[in-house]
Amino acid sequence: MASEKELVVYVRRMYCPNVALARDVLKRYGIPYREVNVDTSPELAERLKAWTGGFLSVPTLVVANPGEDIPYTEILPIPADRPLRGYDRGPMITEPNNQELENWLYKHGFLDKPYQR
Repeated sequence: MASEKELVVYVRRMYCPNVALARDVLKRYGIPYREVNVDTSPELAERLKAWTGGFLSVPTLVVANPGEDIPYTEILPIPADRPLRGYDRGPMITEPNNQELENWLYKHGFLDKPYQR
């Protein structure tokens, strides 16, 4: 599926260790992605806030149709019983750690195997 979809990473201008972690994982595995900086557009910022419960939570990674920057299918709702950070919402994940990110990338066909350490 990965060849049919594009990985879009929502970021901000200021340094964020979670964004650095995601970039490192994507670079390590040679996964192509496109960054969308929400600080450059009020529309993008509002979209991200709508997805994350009112926060500019980065990175938020999205599996999109090529050339688009929205999920290719519906996202799961924000969980009521746990934090949003690292929660797999289908074609979207926000602020994942390495394990959560690698497992999510595997699920969507961007990696050949899930997290193993």
